[in-house]
Amino acid sequence: MEPPAAEDAEMLTGPDPELAATMGFSGFGKKARTFDLEAMFEQTRRTAVERSRKVLEARAREQQDQAEKEFKSSCTDPSASASSATGAGSALKPRVTTCSESDDSSDEELTGPSKVLQASVQSSAGDDDDEEFIGPPLPPGFKDSDDDDTEDEDNNPIKKIPDSHEITLQHGTKTVSALGLDPSGARLITGGYDYDVKFWDFAGMDASLQAFRSLQPCECHQIKSLQYSSTGDVILVVSGNSQAKVLDRDGFPVMECIKGDQYIVDMTNTKGHTAMLNSGCWHPKIKEEFLTCSNDGTVRTWDVNNEKKHKSVFKPRSAQGKRVIPTTCTYSRDGKLIAAGCQDGSIQIWDRNMSVHTKFHCRQAHATGTDTSCLTFSYDGTALASRGGDDTLKIWDIRQFKKPLHSAERLSSFFPMTDCCFSPDDKILVTGTSVKKGGGSGKLFFFDRGTFQKLYEIEVTDANAAKNSFCRSGTRG
Repeated sequence: MEPPAAEDAEMLTGPDPELAATMGFSGFGKKARTFDLEAMFEQTRRTAVERSRKVLEARAREQQDQAEKEFKSSCTDPSASASSATGAGSALKPRVTTCSESDDSSDEELTGPSKVLQASVQSSAGDDDDEEFIGPPLPPGFKDSDDDDTEDEDNNPIKKIPDSHEITLQHGTKTVSALGLDPSGARLITGGYDYDVKFWDFAGMDASLQAFRSLQPCECHQIKSLQYSSTGDVILVVSGNSQAKVLDRDGFPVMECIKGDQYIVDMTNTKGHTAMLNSGCWHPKIKEEFLTCSNDGTVRTWDVNNEKKHKSVFKPRSAQGKRVIPTTCTYSRDGKLIAAGCQDGSIQIWDRNMSVHTKFHCRQAHATGTDTSCLTFSYDGTALASRGGDDTLKIWDIRQFKKPLHSAERLSSFFPMTDCCFSPDDKILVTGTSVKKGGGSGKLFFFDRGTFQKLYEIEVTDANAAKNSFCRSGTRG
């Protein structure tokens, strides 16, 4: 076998180093370096720990030295020199020896970190005391203005009524029959006799004060009630037809209640309402449940996730056991009770889980043949306020439901949806009044809950107060 040629040998053993350096390929013959990342991280961690330890030790030594200096300086009390000047020189020697002994003991006691921490705590407490007493002493009889304002608001509930600013939102040319404010107070929804529902966003509103959306969700039916759910993500729309609707925050449909069979006599056996709706509201605790009442003589609860059938049915009855029409309905604050005001003047309250018999009822709460337009429970759950079509506002103790606690009369109302509501602190009750055309202006009246004395009133310029309600951030009317 012949030995390989020079060119072949060069190909087998690699290129000439000088030629490779000249051509720029000198790195091809080297091996790549390998790095142990874990070892590098471990070394970095140890270095950081060592530096931190040294810094902490130096800081502890500085604090210890400072504490020793403060302790030694405290031993040189000016009272000792004063006592020696008055002739008590015999007491000076024990005092000095005591200080020297305490110095020796302090050198032993102040070696641990606990004393350093104690000294730092004492010095910080001294700084706080210095900050509290900075400046000249306050003059006698001085009081903070903020404290005075808070005390005045607590003593005078009128100052809690937010009436300092006012804007006018133009919904349309007909009666605004429904208002709804979301729980955060950022959006307002309005509905009226012109079938329109308008959405207002306060954060995105410019100086023109225009609604960002307008629609007619119920076609040619007047809007009777609008309410945001407890979470503010959906809206209940009650109109003059027999089917309530649920919209999302931007007005898109979520569900529509089913219509019942009007040829069935027993309304319990129908899946939905068969006549015009009068009112509705959300459950205060269960965000998927809401309540409606209708001219078919029933009060029904619904689930947003099931539009094919109601959850339960409550049937108001007169003293003779006949069917009566509920004109308004509401939940208690805890959601355990359901109340309805009826056309025979009665107020009937059921346990939410027992739909057969009423738990509380008052047969002559308002005048017979008038439409009770609103019922609302107080936040403490013991009182119920009712706005009657007989131009009265009454407050009841549901535990003694035969006679109202207080009553206000001559509060004219020409609309079947006039509201009343409690303030968030349960101290004020507010309702609106309406007048005939050319008879002046409607008003909002504020009553003290305990005495039912009229505290305040607000005129609604050239309009009637058909809807009003307190919210957490203020009042709307």
